[in-house]
Amino acid sequence: MADVFFLGTGGALATGERDNTAFLLRAGASWALIDCPGSVLQKIVRAGVRPVDVTSLFITHVHPDHVYGLPSLVHGLMLKDHVLRLFGSAETIDFCGRLLDLFGLWRPKYRTRVEFAELKPGKPAAVSGGVEVTGHRVPHHVSSLAYEFRLEDGGRKLVFSGDAPVHPALFERAEEADALFHDCSAPSRFFAQYPALASRHTSALDLGTWSERARVRTLVPCHFLAELDFPLSEAEAEIRAGYSGRLVMPADLEGFVIA
Repeated sequence: MADVFFLGTGGALATGERDNTAFLLRAGASWALIDCPGSVLQKIVRAGVRPVDVTSLFITHVHPDHVYGLPSLVHGLMLKDHVLRLFGSAETIDFCGRLLDLFGLWRPKYRTRVEFAELKPGKPAAVSGGVEVTGHRVPHHVSSLAYEFRLEDGGRKLVFSGDAPVHPALFERAEEADALFHDCSAPSRFFAQYPALASRHTSALDLGTWSERARVRTLVPCHFLAELDFPLSEAEAEIRAGYSGRLVMPADLEGFVIA
């Protein structure tokens, strides 16, 4: 069984090959969902996971492509006696509560219940199945948190950046991580062409350089921007120019075993 499923690996603009970025992470006997874009129930099932086995949800920030599937997820599970713990920053928790209110998803007919768990940046919290998570602020949006997971199984450390520019403090947290899943929105030539990208996202060239510096054991780039025309091989070559570790170029609905 895979440790992580790539439910989506693209940016805000979905394509026929890549949907919005989201992951399933195995946590003991249950699963954690990281971000919640559209059609998430279908993709969970296609990954071979029972939706009721997803017991926790981590929202990195409240841009639409990371959270707009939440009402659909709760609505689709309305007849299941299920509790979903939703983790995020204070801003994310507030937004998600209002989003569920908008659709009336607290009414008694909804047997799936959402429990909110606000994460204080830098303060670890227990999840389930021997998993501990720490949220870290990243400068993409006021609600943004990156997530550092510590797995009891082998003491492994996994870091998910969410959308993020190069943020030295996050790479310090990712030092010698067993796996880093990080924004890699485009090759560096687009960052030269559109300088504002660098304040919100990370280029392939910078990702390789910073990941090598942090001695990341396995690097998984994601959040490729379909608005910009480039072959994935170009991003891969730029990462490889600076990074010598294990590199996994992900595809949607593939599984991944952490070495």
